[in-house]
Amino acid sequence: MSAQGTSGHNAGQTIKIRASGGGEFNCYLVAPKTDAVVPAMVLASAIHGVDADIRAIADEFAADGYIVAAPDLFWRTVPGPLPRSDDHAKERAQPRLERIKTGETDLTDTLAYLRTLPQFNGNAAVMGFCYGGPYAIIGPKRLGYAAGISCHGTTMLDFIKDIEGVREPMCIIWGDRDHAAPAEVQDAYRAAASRVKNLDLHIFPGVLHGYMMRDAGEAFDKPSRDFSMTRAKAILAGLRGARSALRQAS
Repeated sequence: MSAQGTSGHNAGQTIKIRASGGGEFNCYLVAPKTDAVVPAMVLASAIHGVDADIRAIADEFAADGYIVAAPDLFWRTVPGPLPRSDDHAKERAQPRLERIKTGETDLTDTLAYLRTLPQFNGNAAVMGFCYGGPYAIIGPKRLGYAAGISCHGTTMLDFIKDIEGVREPMCIIWGDRDHAAPAEVQDAYRAAASRVKNLDLHIFPGVLHGYMMRDAGEAFDKPSRDFSMTRAKAILAGLRGARSALRQAS
């Protein structure tokens, strides 16, 4: 693993994580300088990649004393952050379900890297945005994550069946004007939330797709973003404490 400092005032750095299937990928990492053991948040980005918005979210979690990692999930196709106007951003995320499946190994490899950090307590949440939204379910379901948060996630109806059997906290948030969550998607998740007690669902009136991202123009909604960050921080706070059994066994 190599590390390279980033510019600016934050303490983040871009590291290289070795992929279990060969090769390596970039990951934006912010780790607090502390002797305490703390949980981690892994950010699964939108198709625009680990851009300024994702790094700002990472820095905000890190300011509260958490480890944060944001892997480049598109290193196999078109790596790096891309502007919203770049057509390559859409191309690299297709075929969508196949790309999401491939990215599962990147999330497990990121979690494996976090377990090498002495200040990691073994408990990590995954927070997905748009393209990365399904990892809020997949992560706790089968990748070893202790919680999942999805903000304006896409293709979520393809993963609703995976909620069954998940015991870890899941928080899913949309706006009711999100084109990626039409009425049938919202209704399906409301029904799931009524029977799955660990599924925390919020649908904001009048909010568009991409509300978390300051670079999203009129879609950006600060109150909804602030609420989402507060909910995610509450989930992280619940993951503090003793090292997990998995961490102790490693």
